[in-house]
Amino acid sequence: MKDNFITAIIDAQQATSRSVQTRFPPEPNGYLHIGHAKSICLNFGIAARYAGQCLLRFDDTNPETARAKYAQAIAEDLRWLGFASAAPSRYASDYFAHLHASAVQLIEAGLAYVDTLSGAQLREYRGSLTTPGKESPDRNRSVAENLELFRRMSAGEFAPGACVLRAKIDMNSPNLHLRDPVLYRIRTQPHYRVGTRWKVFPLYDFTQCLSDAVEGVTHSLCTLEFEDNRPLYEWFLEKLQIPDPRPQQIEFARLKLNGTVVSKRLLTQLVDGGHVRGWDDPRMPTLRGLRRRGCPAEAIREFCAKIGLTKKDTTIDIQLLENCMREELDRTAPRAMAVLEPLRVVIENYPDGQEDSLPAANHPADAGFGERQLPFSREVYIERTDFMEQPPARYRRLAPGREVRLRYAYLLQCTGVEHDVHGRVVLVRGRIDPDSRGGRAPDGRKVRGTLHWVSAQHALEAEVRLYQPLFTDSDPTALGEQWLQALTPDSLQSGRAWLEPGLTAAPPGQVYQFERLGYFCADPDGSPQRPVYNRTVTLRDSWRPPG
Repeated sequence: MKDNFITAIIDAQQATSRSVQTRFPPEPNGYLHIGHAKSICLNFGIAARYAGQCLLRFDDTNPETARAKYAQAIAEDLRWLGFASAAPSRYASDYFAHLHASAVQLIEAGLAYVDTLSGAQLREYRGSLTTPGKESPDRNRSVAENLELFRRMSAGEFAPGACVLRAKIDMNSPNLHLRDPVLYRIRTQPHYRVGTRWKVFPLYDFTQCLSDAVEGVTHSLCTLEFEDNRPLYEWFLEKLQIPDPRPQQIEFARLKLNGTVVSKRLLTQLVDGGHVRGWDDPRMPTLRGLRRRGCPAEAIREFCAKIGLTKKDTTIDIQLLENCMREELDRTAPRAMAVLEPLRVVIENYPDGQEDSLPAANHPADAGFGERQLPFSREVYIERTDFMEQPPARYRRLAPGREVRLRYAYLLQCTGVEHDVHGRVVLVRGRIDPDSRGGRAPDGRKVRGTLHWVSAQHALEAEVRLYQPLFTDSDPTALGEQWLQALTPDSLQSGRAWLEPGLTAAPPGQVYQFERLGYFCADPDGSPQRPVYNRTVTLRDSWRPPG
């Protein structure tokens, strides 16, 4: 954890010898995305820096959207990202009884009341930034009447929307969050953890500050959109007489990436609208999507460290994330050879039916990865783009009369070509230098071009999925309700590839560098007979959003 404005605040407080405890409080109503990763790295990083603890607490206050499958997925994603709390997972629903008792305490103090205004009336009475709010006709009910009405709400005697419990603060406050905010709503949907025991459920602001206090959280770290909520957070702690030291809310800028969206609402629309194949689609900025794409957890942690922490919203170039992926995968991904657009090459001086096995390094810079054996035969596939019949000056790949190096194999010279009826090259003929085994010229002559290849006889046919950025616009949300118009047509391009045969048993999630092509990850859709590989990232930046 690098120094930042939050560590400066905590450093200044260390004279009090107060232990540091943070929390990560996701709602179990969807899957985590790259924006959550920033908060995760911050909260766990702060706790680790000060030898404290970060708690995982699920904000499961809405029974209509909270699901066990999401809570399980969030916990799995945290472990994959490299973070896990030493304490068991907590849930806001663990504190429902305490929260309910706190609401009763506010009613008894004359600081909360039951309101029967409709939802539309609540919005109208709240006012706006330029107009003051209006007091509800129910605001001055007696304590006894409010206690009885809240008891009846809690017993399920009223339908959803019939009434709510509100804090009594200041309807003229310039901060709209202090204009008698709603504390409890009636919900009839069974809760996935507590069933039908509760008929009323607390809202976010009331839940978070009191849960933090119960758990001994010292620093409640949240994004800037909650800055105006802080006075309300502190009002609850004060009026409920939470003893010092109280949790301290500190806000930071959320992560904004160009060329994508990190709003759970918009991501849900992408999934529900069939624009992607699910929450783990490799085009999605969800942690599950990034993982399926082959992005290493270490790259995400490094990305979060590089972007730093500020109090001002800034947009980060998505290429920074991809560069972190390249740096990590360059170090950790074994190498392999694959051909995406094959052009058949017949080696005229290699005996028909003969096979050879050639050693190849699994990583050019790390002998610890070991070696593999590549089969070699009379016919090989090279990339179609690696051959040109009439090459320009300084062309370094294969052409008539030119010599290139087949990586790990032999030097190859083109002796002729064959065309189809349309004049397209369909086959290249060539001869190898038999004394150049391993790709080394026996006489020391310079051969500038090096091509990847696979043996046509042994090649493993696979499906490859090449992903383009999901949006053509650097900021799709700037288009408002028309944001879906910025979707990239055909952002998923599926095709065939021919791989070296050793990749048949790659487990899902294994990433290889297909030499000269990029990094590719084995997808769970594949099988040993028909592997599927997702392109994780190219070897260099190939796209930059406009704007």
